[in-house]
Amino acid sequence: MEVAVSAVASEVAGRLVSFLIGKYRGQARPSKKENLESLRRLLLRVHTVIEEAGGRYIANSRMLLQLQALTEAMYRGYDALDTHAPLEQIGAQPEASGSVDFTSFNRAAASKEVQAALRALETASAEMAEFIALLAGCERMIRSPYSCYLHIDNFMFGRRVERQRVINILMQDEDGHPPLGAPTVLPIIGGRRVGKKTLVWSVCSDDRIRSRFPSILHVDGCEIQRIGRDRFTTPPVRTLIVVEFRSDVELDDREWHGFLSLLRALTGVGSKVVIVSRLEALARFGTVDLVRINSFSREEYGYLFKVLAFGSSDPADHPRLALIGKELAALMEGSLVHLNVYSSVLRNNLNVRFWSRALKLYRTVMEANLSVFGEHPRALLDRGGTVDITRFSPSGATSLRFTLLIGASGRDSSGPGELPRMTFGDIIAGSVLLPMKFELVWESRLPPYTVISGTCVADKPQQSASLRKKRRT
Repeated sequence: MEVAVSAVASEVAGRLVSFLIGKYRGQARPSKKENLESLRRLLLRVHTVIEEAGGRYIANSRMLLQLQALTEAMYRGYDALDTHAPLEQIGAQPEASGSVDFTSFNRAAASKEVQAALRALETASAEMAEFIALLAGCERMIRSPYSCYLHIDNFMFGRRVERQRVINILMQDEDGHPPLGAPTVLPIIGGRRVGKKTLVWSVCSDDRIRSRFPSILHVDGCEIQRIGRDRFTTPPVRTLIVVEFRSDVELDDREWHGFLSLLRALTGVGSKVVIVSRLEALARFGTVDLVRINSFSREEYGYLFKVLAFGSSDPADHPRLALIGKELAALMEGSLVHLNVYSSVLRNNLNVRFWSRALKLYRTVMEANLSVFGEHPRALLDRGGTVDITRFSPSGATSLRFTLLIGASGRDSSGPGELPRMTFGDIIAGSVLLPMKFELVWESRLPPYTVISGTCVADKPQQSASLRKKRRT
């Protein structure tokens, strides 16, 4: 890999020199097609370096900042490429089915956008040769078969920098014990369903972390005051305690310090605590700087949708689908649940008519919820609100309105079996007749395999109207 990385560094350096020489010699401005090809080649080189960085332990904080900047520039480059390369392929030809107007995309500023993306990526990669040289000195991770990209929908996407920061803190030796000998506490704070638990599970599966902490204990935040001594190893060993706070209930300082006192007595020297929550207030319990998990950027989210929706197929072979998928991803407003559900279904139906129907249905459902509840379905789903899914039912059921009430998420997909069970994937094509009452279930594709479920019922539109009035009051 070192040879390949060195070759990439040489090519990048050569390209930058050629770019500067060409710029100052006043050579003719390249065409949009040439810029797209240059962008594609540079993205391949940059992506190679970023993937290699993802397989190394990077302890240098400045390298992590450079990796973050390089990653952001890469996804901006992919965003420009994934918009304008398909348009270049299909030209101004409308789709034969007439289901999507591909000419609606703004072509006027296309060349400038591509050129701007190319320049931004060149700027971000200007110091990539030095980064590669430093990267070669970083320890390589030992990957198990399950952490490799054997299955396109079974890996944690992105979060390289955040993952490295968490690992660095957990692997750090303490010069001295925190106050009163309490364990180090690392808060990981982020919004609803942005991948906090998935990140933590990925870190806990790392070989270095498992070697450093003989015991890894997962604790629900609501049970810290009644956790039993039998949960801990005897005699005490170095332990990593992951505390997940699922509710928005504030934690009393006295309760937290009581929990830390218990840990001092029952865990070995060097034990550490990770707090996982969406509550900013819980960051006050941290003894080190928090690690913040934000939603994916628009460009990163769009790239993930493309990767999952096309799977092993090449998007370049389906330019119309690529544009439909890009538009659909933009409507989802960063929802990872919607992304995973739709990408799984679309991947099995690489057909323009099917994708167009999925796009139309999603837009219709989104507009219906904005009209009835004043919120995007993502916001309603995230906070466990009521979602109007009537449009997912075939036209024969137009006399009824279907509403979904999301319950609490957990890790158990089993239910009492009293209601018919359906998945989100069963209904998004709009071809399945919905029962009058059923349970709708979605399970994450990644550990800890969070399950989201809700009850869907059909009622008369008048009843839904009164519900709308009640919500407004």
